Amino acid sequence: MSAPAATKAPALTVRQQVSDEEWNARVDLAACLRLIAHYGMSDLTYNHVTSRVPGHHDQLLINPYGMLYNEMCASDMYKVDHDGRVILRPDIPYDQNPAGFVIHGAVHSARPDVGCVIHTHTRAGMAVSAMKCGLLPLTQTAMRFYGRVSYHDFEGPAINLEERARLVANLGTTDVMILRNHGLLACGRSVAEAFNNMYWLEMACKAQVDAMASGTALNMPAEEVATLTAKLYTPGTRRTYGELEWPAMLRQVDRLDRSYRN
Repeated sequence: MSAPAATKAPALTVRQQVSDEEWNARVDLAACLRLIAHYGMSDLTYNHVTSRVPGHHDQLLINPYGMLYNEMCASDMYKVDHDGRVILRPDIPYDQNPAGFVIHGAVHSARPDVGCVIHTHTRAGMAVSAMKCGLLPLTQTAMRFYGRVSYHDFEGPAINLEERARLVANLGTTDVMILRNHGLLACGRSVAEAFNNMYWLEMACKAQVDAMASGTALNMPAEEVATLTAKLYTPGTRRTYGELEWPAMLRQVDRLDRSYRN
């Protein structure tokens, strides 16, 4: 009598292969992507958001290339190193976009204080990126970044690894950067802080485009007022922006669609 055929063990899910800390980071990243789509800051299937893997300074989570932001789930993220080499691939029919690592890998490598990097191509962000004046302190929202926004000149689509050194040099110690003729970049110590920075940078750009399009004379605040406002919004002066708001942001995504937690 022949022996029964051996049964093949089912493949491990992503959840079964990662720590609780990494899974929570994946949930936050998926929520961030959904929020970016909800607030109209996504760009079809393009752009990236990256989050550092807790406990691993050289490992990142990044969204796959080919999925909309509003369909991202925690188990869909690639786990890669700073050069884009895959450590854990999700069970999805989509690959990663190497162009994402010219920007994201460079920032994470150079800035150990950064836990999350967000890059967008929004209409308002691209408009301000094309303005020689850059971001103006026209509103309280914009003054939040006064003296704390950096700029990087456009060098073509971000596929040249040699651009990384120039990009991180321009970023310096700032948490938001306008990529000239390109778009916006925001980072933070956590997904919560990075999303908060990007949301308010986007709002500042929208307000500037609207104000400049009105054709009326603009009221520019005194430099000392803009400087004081920026100081009051500096992380640690009063609180870290984003952390207090994040539970509310998660509740909002839960109401929209809880599948991001899968």
